[in-house]
Amino acid sequence: MSVGFVMMAHAALDRAAQVALHLADQGCPVVIHVDKRADAADFFDLVRRVSGQPRIHLAPRIACDWGQWSLVEASRSASAYLLAHAPDVRHVYLISGACLPIRPVSELVAHLDANPDTDYIESVTIEDVTWTKGGLSEERFTLTFPFAWKRQRRMFDLWVQAQRRLGFRRKTPDGIAPHMGSQWWCLTRKTLQGILGDEKAPHYDKFFSRVWIPDESYYATLVRRHARQIESRSLTLAKFDFQGKPHLFYDDHLGLLQSSPAFFARKIWPGARKLYGAFLGTQQPKARRRVAQSEIDRTFAAAVARRTTGRPGLNNAGRFPSASFEGPLTAAPYAVFHGFDDIYRDFPDWVTSNLGARTQGHLFSPESADFADGTDHSAGGLTAATRLRDYNPEAFLANIIWSAHEAYPAFLFAARDNQKITGFLARDPNASIAVISGAWAMPLLRSGKPVQALRRQAARLQQREVRMMELLRERRTRARVRIWSLADVLNAPAEPLRAVLEDHSVPGAAALTIMPSLHDMDALAAFLTELRNIGMDPHTAGPVVLPQEPLDRRNAQELG
Repeated sequence: MSVGFVMMAHAALDRAAQVALHLADQGCPVVIHVDKRADAADFFDLVRRVSGQPRIHLAPRIACDWGQWSLVEASRSASAYLLAHAPDVRHVYLISGACLPIRPVSELVAHLDANPDTDYIESVTIEDVTWTKGGLSEERFTLTFPFAWKRQRRMFDLWVQAQRRLGFRRKTPDGIAPHMGSQWWCLTRKTLQGILGDEKAPHYDKFFSRVWIPDESYYATLVRRHARQIESRSLTLAKFDFQGKPHLFYDDHLGLLQSSPAFFARKIWPGARKLYGAFLGTQQPKARRRVAQSEIDRTFAAAVARRTTGRPGLNNAGRFPSASFEGPLTAAPYAVFHGFDDIYRDFPDWVTSNLGARTQGHLFSPESADFADGTDHSAGGLTAATRLRDYNPEAFLANIIWSAHEAYPAFLFAARDNQKITGFLARDPNASIAVISGAWAMPLLRSGKPVQALRRQAARLQQREVRMMELLRERRTRARVRIWSLADVLNAPAEPLRAVLEDHSVPGAAALTIMPSLHDMDALAAFLTELRNIGMDPHTAGPVVLPQEPLDRRNAQELG
């Protein structure tokens, strides 16, 4: 047989035995190294399972630590054992106990027979590596790492920090240049013998024994000294997420694995009965069209994107939004109208009829969430209770938008509402925010209370409005924002409505024919003047001077 396998196993040993037996039944010698820290009962069960197969051998056991030299030591020992006991093997393929052959072994044999002198190993110079995680790239070769990253994390970090402060750097041995790549390789006998029997092997082994994660660099580096022809890729499909953790393959990945050009896949979930049954069964799965590796890569890139950015506005326990990679904060575009209902009568009805929107009331009113249908609950399992809403107003709004994303969502807002949501609105590119500044004065005017009694409340509302507009005008704001002053609206009442229609791509917006009437503002100028006279400057309203003619007649003239 032209290919033999070295298997590195430490968990799910029943699955490892199942794969080893399958390979041996195909005529391939297999040497299994079982981590000395593996469960004793599981190990003896594996021994019992494979003892009747003469092509399967067990290598001397070494206690292995992730990221430590012990992994390389174990693979070297097992490889040397295979070379010594299988003289007819021309290629040695390193796999893990969580690997699964996803193409017939006969196809692998045919491929290697057609390329007898080719070594398949990912081997990239350290300067060109883009996938390293954890902040250690070149430093993994220049520092020392005597502590296990998983078991002795605190000591690991302290030791790295101490070396950095002292300026400690190790020199790379002559004759090699650090390379990195996947630890799952398929090397020719000649190349592997050259690596194991290199006259400088003790010197190189001493160097790599202090490298972090040496199994990703030892063979990738030394293969450059001994290989005749290198194809810098692995024959094993192994993918990692954005945190450097391996993707697990489950039963629903069967179609993807059947279409992969790779010969093995890692890492298979031990409970994937369908996968093990399909690829190790007596009847091979129905052949599918093999796709280029680039197509597989795109599939995983899409998975990483879904894992990091998710579906906008839809959160779950496995992925919560992060400022470092989050796009839109909600599921769909929506509109926010600040102060419009204080100026225009029946404004929500006008929005619904003209924009086709589902228009909510003041969702962040201090009394309760004002839902569109006037009930105390809304789609998405939300209630009007302020205690629930104000506990996490951002999640509350995201839920509202998600539940109504099929119909264009819109809601009313004002300076008197809970302002904790304003930063979220400013950061959300889905938000279209229209503001009439100074509209806070209208409810106070209609209250009928003496101006002196309203002064403090007016100042507080204006301060809240100023802070909101500062957020909306920041350079980092991603929402689409339009701002008019109350004076602008009184001068041209139809202009904000026309702009709203244009912003939302309503046909014929320039020829606005229907607009809501305005609230009574006859006493507004006097009200604002009196506020100014008692020491409170209503500057966000602008220079309000009511026109001589009634506003409703002015509206009719603008529409005409």
